[in-house]
Amino acid sequence: MAKSSGGSRTLLWTMMVLLILSSSAAAVALYMVLSQPDGEARSALNVQAESEPQAPIFLPITPFTVNLADDQYGPRLLYTGLSLKLGNEQSQAVLEQHMPQVRSRLLMLFSGKQADELTSPGGKQRLAEQVIAALEAPMSDTQPELAIDDVLFTEFIVQ
Repeated sequence: MAKSSGGSRTLLWTMMVLLILSSSAAAVALYMVLSQPDGEARSALNVQAESEPQAPIFLPITPFTVNLADDQYGPRLLYTGLSLKLGNEQSQAVLEQHMPQVRSRLLMLFSGKQADELTSPGGKQRLAEQVIAALEAPMSDTQPELAIDDVLFTEFIVQ
């Protein structure tokens, strides 16, 4: 029987020592990176947590019919439904609480329009901007600022 040489045993021990040293070095490096409050790893985790998209907040407004200002064709009607895209839940709560005022402001705004203003290519966009301006005006003395991002027309018929 042939005896095995001591070279393979030395190689095995050398490999084990190198494995333990590299594992220890990796553990120390990981500990140092994660223990730093301003470390890039923490800031990357914070950025990822902050950048999670939030669900949009929509406030639907029940459709209504408005008499438009008379034009060359006589009296005309506008039937419209819309939803407001809001920036925060506080704005949603304020608008829901003041819904009669919201509807009144919208009716006053729409009734002053003529049909040709609303059916022109940029008419709906201008109307959406006017809706935002009308609703951002305070409805009470202690009202916080509203965050209305967009007006989305869900129904729009001029007759």
